[in-house]
Amino acid sequence: MPVISYFFGIYIRMYHDDHNPPHFHVEYQGHQALMAIESGELLAGTLPRKAIKLVREWAQEHQQELLADWQCAIELKPLQRISGADND
Repeated sequence: MPVISYFFGIYIRMYHDDHNPPHFHVEYQGHQALMAIESGELLAGTLPRKAIKLVREWAQEHQQELLADWQCAIELKPLQRISGADND
């Protein structure tokens, strides 16, 4: 699964041809979660509160890029890297 962003030890990944709703996968310090792109809702898994806050803020700033990558993933096209919260 391609890493599309990395910041503060948080990996953001997206699967090709994944299920709806549009979402991304988050890995941080042994925790794994799925987060909805449009709402920022935690769909599955767990993350520390601080990580949830960081990822939600990042996702809100990069929502259009995430949605573009989601469309590429559905079409089995290469995904684009998205800058992280620590290097915007």
